Amino acid sequence: MNIEQQQPVLIVGAGPVGILNALGLARAGVPVAVFERAAEVVQSPRAMVYHWSVLDGLERLGLFEDATARGFLKQDYTYKVFKTGEEINYGLKSLEGRVKHPYNLHLGQNVLVEIALEHLSRYPHAEVFWNHKFVGVEQAADSVTASFETPIGAATATGSWLIGADGAGSRVRQSQGIDFEGITWPERFVATNIRYPFEAAGYSQTTMLIDDRYGAIISKIDNSGDTGLWRYTYCEDASLPEEQVTERMPGYFASIVEDPENVVVEAFSPYSMHQRAAASFRSGRVLLAGDAAHATNPTGGLGLTSGLFDTYVLAEALAAVIRGEAEGTVLDEYARERRRVFTEVVNPAASNNKRLVYHSSDPVLLEEDLAALRRLRTDEDAVVKRLLFPKSLETASLIGAW
Repeated sequence: MNIEQQQPVLIVGAGPVGILNALGLARAGVPVAVFERAAEVVQSPRAMVYHWSVLDGLERLGLFEDATARGFLKQDYTYKVFKTGEEINYGLKSLEGRVKHPYNLHLGQNVLVEIALEHLSRYPHAEVFWNHKFVGVEQAADSVTASFETPIGAATATGSWLIGADGAGSRVRQSQGIDFEGITWPERFVATNIRYPFEAAGYSQTTMLIDDRYGAIISKIDNSGDTGLWRYTYCEDASLPEEQVTERMPGYFASIVEDPENVVVEAFSPYSMHQRAAASFRSGRVLLAGDAAHATNPTGGLGLTSGLFDTYVLAEALAAVIRGEAEGTVLDEYARERRRVFTEVVNPAASNNKRLVYHSSDPVLLEEDLAALRRLRTDEDAVVKRLLFPKSLETASLIGAW
């Protein structure tokens, strides 16, 4: 069957997981149609650090060069104890000679999507539909038909498969009656995009501030303007009124800088935090990926990392199934293995990261944590082991070389 005769893969959600899945499939010659409920790329604060381990995949998709041109590469990390000022510094330089890309990429998630959309537009067999709110999907033996609400009325689309990449509140997942198992944390995260000369104030480009009240992750997003744009993420009691977040925000800024009046807030996003996984990542011809399949608190940047590793293996496997190069059972393997990685690797690591940064009230436990971190100053093997961890979130190709 030539490409004109193929039914498209329908993808719900135009975040990085949805758009990169579309790009991977389009590059493999598979028609794709992406449907997004928003009118344009979402600009509110989202993930912005790409661990070294996912950069090979961006390169395979042809995005690495453009992404690094729009963002920046960095190697340094700092853990800083708020109450004492103690700093523990280490960096990815230890990976040089061990991996192809021994650095992390800092880039707003919205910018990566914009870059990927530019690449996707080069493929005539790829389409993106905005203002399409997913309503439901019906499955047949060899097709799916999805329905949407749009500003001009109801719409439907028929395809060969459907990928749900529509976030933690996934309507695709709900349409299949799949449970989202796990917990919701009793705190609210507040992600802010701000401008302030943090480097001049002594902060590294990624600083994890450890404290049971003022814990935060402070990370540079880009080099724009005089100071660059920074992400400052803290958490607060979720029982506090969300509409008063901006009234409480200056108090958090005052905890980290001497002149909080000079902090310029460009955007902020309060949100609930989850540790959840879909009971299954597959329901017939419907597949889940990214936050639609699993949701984690963002401490350590493991959510987007997991979603990208979902993407790389799913786009490859689904393209092979469509081309007749692999049996459909490979998608069951995708569903099982990616769920296993989340529940056994991502979930406990992200929970532990959250505890360390934001909930360090137990002095004995904190000292144990700091003792392990202090080893990073002198023990090269400990540094390498820690830096290699994000690679453990990857699933190797299910069908061979991509």
